[in-house]
Amino acid sequence: MNAPAEDVRAGAWLQAMPALFVLIWSTGFVVARLGMPHAPPLGFLALRFALSVPLFLVWVAWSRASWPRNGMQWLHLAVVGALMHGGYLGGVWAAIKAGLGAGTVALIVGLQPLLTAIWVSLQGPEHRIGSRQWLGLLLGLAGLVLVVLDRLGSGQATAFNVTLALIALFGITAGTLYQKAWLLPCDVRTASVVQLSAAFLVTAPLALLEHEAIRWHPDLLLAMAWSVFALTLGASSLLYLLIQRGAATTVSSLMYLVPPTTAVMAWLLFDEPISAAMVIGIVLTAVGVGLVLARQRRSAARA
Repeated sequence: MNAPAEDVRAGAWLQAMPALFVLIWSTGFVVARLGMPHAPPLGFLALRFALSVPLFLVWVAWSRASWPRNGMQWLHLAVVGALMHGGYLGGVWAAIKAGLGAGTVALIVGLQPLLTAIWVSLQGPEHRIGSRQWLGLLLGLAGLVLVVLDRLGSGQATAFNVTLALIALFGITAGTLYQKAWLLPCDVRTASVVQLSAAFLVTAPLALLEHEAIRWHPDLLLAMAWSVFALTLGASSLLYLLIQRGAATTVSSLMYLVPPTTAVMAWLLFDEPISAAMVIGIVLTAVGVGLVLARQRRSAARA
């Protein structure tokens, strides 16, 4: 008797996961704006990872979640954690701290869905990406450009900070593809412990090279609390589940929605203006991602 109701609730949760992920993940730039003036980027992230691991361990103990039994899966989880948490987040935060404009960083990292699609399409005819998906990816990229266009001139691009942004792009792209190719389904809570521990081992030694001290300003405390509870325990867990359940290209396309959502948040929270070009870009991005996701919905319906 309860099975249909449980199935409905599970289906509703699966439908809500992408939107919830985009909404929470988009707060990352808002958190950076709050915390970055008061802490070095890698020091902030290393502390974030160090605080997140014990919380996940408590969650694991309370829920009695199972650990991966295959030693290679531990290694694969560590690689994904180093790439997606250490490489991506470290690259984004360090690039912005080094003077690269947030819009430029968003545009560089925003190439991820297109790079993922190109890589997947080269893996053989069974991984073929349809013409509507390609159209959706290109529309999403065009929308992203319009959204960040006004902010491309902010900051100063150097070989160093652009390289940091490219490291972030490589981290999120390679991490997504690596997880989809090598990781077997496992509990997101124990997987997060392994991933975040690996990310800490990557960022902590590099943080020791930073000369800026952490200043315990209220804005920093708020940014750290949100980063640990909402971004790491919430959004990062959702991203892991989305990659585990969906196609790499489909999940990556959600990243196109992050800069537009962030722009709306900045308008609401900081009264940053939204231009006509940004509105057009938001619409284009939404249409593009809708085209990419439509194929997954049709496949799920047929299944």
